[in-house]
Amino acid sequence: MRHPPSSGVGVLPSPFSAHPRRPLPAEAAISEHAGAVPRTGPAVAWHALVRLIHISRPVLWINTIGSGAVGIWLTGVPFDLRALPIILWLTLPFNLLIYGVNDIFDQDTDALNSRKGTIEGARIHPHEVRLIVWAVAALNIPFLLYFLLTLPLPAVGLIAIYAGVFVFYSAPPLQFKRRPYLDSLSNAAYGMPLLIMPIALGAAPVWPAILGLFAWSIAKHAYDAVQDIDEDREAGITTTAVRLGPRGTAIWSGAWWIVSTVLFALISLPVAAVNLAISGVLVVWMLVRPTPATGRRLYPLSIAFPYIAGSVASGLLLAAMFFGLYP
Repeated sequence: MRHPPSSGVGVLPSPFSAHPRRPLPAEAAISEHAGAVPRTGPAVAWHALVRLIHISRPVLWINTIGSGAVGIWLTGVPFDLRALPIILWLTLPFNLLIYGVNDIFDQDTDALNSRKGTIEGARIHPHEVRLIVWAVAALNIPFLLYFLLTLPLPAVGLIAIYAGVFVFYSAPPLQFKRRPYLDSLSNAAYGMPLLIMPIALGAAPVWPAILGLFAWSIAKHAYDAVQDIDEDREAGITTTAVRLGPRGTAIWSGAWWIVSTVLFALISLPVAAVNLAISGVLVVWMLVRPTPATGRRLYPLSIAFPYIAGSVASGLLLAAMFFGLYP
């Protein structure tokens, strides 16, 4: 994958410089639309914020916030104030880290992808790289420093691994996205909040849930990549989906979803049943019509998958706590 465009992070000029100042990252990010945007400070900040939220893909925040919330509930309490900073970090800051870094290094494939520029993800411009880098640093570094000062060291280590995996999924030198099987396996990290939360709160991890979400995330990443096979192949990127093809990827994902179903069944049969039903529809449909177009057609169901399964899991868990059946 190409390195970030040369318009990346620069050095701000001194406020005492006699030369005209360069545009701030937020101003540069909206310069393409300057004719439609008032050039006042608040307007620049507002439009930059809206743009950053779009880049962070809010429709996918469920994968971080949801697993963080379930991680709290698995400790046996509806909420713990000590977990609030982690939950806040799992909103815009961490999702911008995941998808902002990804968009910086995926500009070649995103230029070919018709899904980009929609609710499914932004198509960034080279002059926005500087804004994204600044925003990722500004939003994440304070949280990471706070965690370092307040959380147990094992939790801090897990958080560092969690962030590092997603940075190097896209960024050199590792670039897991370009490595078949590792691209899919690395996305097991989406399950890490189920481990981070109990370690941060001094509770015992629920390993079937953690390992089940690891397996589920591996399956879903590979399956969702089927729709991008043509664009990735044209850009010279070999993902698991490119290597296996639609039918092979359906088998790969189906195997991991079966593993997740078995693990979820150890703690909740209804959650396991929902997981098996939705993943079964996705896999069978792909086996019957094994094309990238099928992946695009089924992507809305794939997006809805964690909302549906997560709602069932959360509802049952909270009800069990309410009636004194858990922990």
